Amino acid sequence: MSDKYCNIKLIAGVDEVGRGALVGRVMASAVIFKPNEPIIGLCDSKKLSKKKRTVLYDKVIKESLSWSIGFAEAEEIDRMNIFHATMLAMERAVNNLSIVPDYVLVDGKHCPKISIPIKAIIKGDCLVDEISAASIIAKVTRDNEMIKLDSLYPQYGFAQHKGYPTSLHINNLKKYGTTPYHRHSFTPVFKTLFDQGNI
Repeated sequence: MSDKYCNIKLIAGVDEVGRGALVGRVMASAVIFKPNEPIIGLCDSKKLSKKKRTVLYDKVIKESLSWSIGFAEAEEIDRMNIFHATMLAMERAVNNLSIVPDYVLVDGKHCPKISIPIKAIIKGDCLVDEISAASIIAKVTRDNEMIKLDSLYPQYGFAQHKGYPTSLHINNLKKYGTTPYHRHSFTPVFKTLFDQGNI
C-alpha cells in the first residue's frame, strides 16, 4: 500500500476478472488487510504462475482481515452489458465484506457506485497490494468455476482456456454450439447462435 493511504485505517482493494471471457460470470473480489500486517509477495494475478497464485490465494484467505467475492451472471452481462455488469460485480464484492472499509481502491479507470469513498487506479493491481490480493482471489475463484464447468461440458476445454475466446474455444463453439452459460451478447457466441438458427 502506498504511503499516501497509510493514514486511512482500513482500505479495501477491489479487482475483477473475466470481462473478456465468452462464458460464465464476471468475478470481482474485495480484500482488506489487517492494520500494519501486509501480505508479502503479492503481484498482479496475471503475472503469477498458477502455483504461486494458489499459495498467495491461501495466504490472503488466511491472513486478511476480510475478503469477499461479488459477481454478475452471464444473463446480467447480456442484459446490461459487460461494463455495467463489471461495476455491479465490484459493488457486490464491496457490499459482501464482513467489515466496512474506510476507503476503497479499484483497479482500472472506473468506480462502482457505492457510499464509501472510492478511487480508481490505473494498473492498481501492480501498484496497490490490496488490489493485487483481490485480483488473485478473483482469478483463482473464477478459474475454479471454469474447471467445474469443464466437468459438465468437457468438449469445450474450459479448464484449458477458462472461457476466453481462444481458437480452441471458437472452434468448439462452432462444432458443439453454445451452453446455457455462454454470454449471448458477445460476438462469437451471437454469431454461433445466428449461424445455427437459434436467433
